[in-house]
Amino acid sequence: MTDDREALQASWNQARDHLDAARAHLTRLPDIDLSATLEFLEHNELGLAFDCLVDLGDDLDLPLSFWQHLDRAAREMRLYSDALHRPHLTAADFSLHARSHSDRLV
Repeated sequence: MTDDREALQASWNQARDHLDAARAHLTRLPDIDLSATLEFLEHNELGLAFDCLVDLGDDLDLPLSFWQHLDRAAREMRLYSDALHRPHLTAADFSLHARSHSDRLV
């Protein structure tokens, strides 16, 4: 395996670990359907799993650590565009920004 491929695999593993840690916050809650998230994770669709977790967490009063894990996963997956990349921007900020734009389009 080349160094680039090893670095990519390590980054992928880090993102997956953060997504799993965020998902763990939801497994203890009643009436939360994680089947889509789990299916995406099983198929290594980390971006789609991220989106599901953000959608699920959006309406819940989850601890900061949930959002911190999503932020770290987003950074590992390089989901922030260059225009939005600011040290203080978090996954929660990104989610709220994206949701506010999609709400205006409906």
